[in-house]
Amino acid sequence: MKPASHHLARCRRCSAPIVWCLTSANGKRQPVNAAPDATGNVAVMQGADGLLYVRTVTAARPEIRPGEWQAMPHHATCSAPPPRRSSAPTSRATQGVRPVPWQR
Repeated sequence: MKPASHHLARCRRCSAPIVWCLTSANGKRQPVNAAPDATGNVAVMQGADGLLYVRTVTAARPEIRPGEWQAMPHHATCSAPPPRRSSAPTSRATQGVRPVPWQR
């Protein structure tokens, strides 16, 4: 099953066709490749409200149910991913701080 044409969008970085889905776990938006992929680790389905929902294919629930299609998250395949953010704290120069001796 493929997504409807009104769900299709393009990635801003690589221009690949994607669909925006809501995660079933917490309702956050997630880009997913528009083309079905048998090696993908997510299952996409269209809800009764017309929105696309995505869930992770896990060992506990590996089957693809009727009405779902298997796909790959776009973050895993984007040819121009955003730059990684460093988790290390940055060293800032302390400017404008006047060393003052402690008073008792």
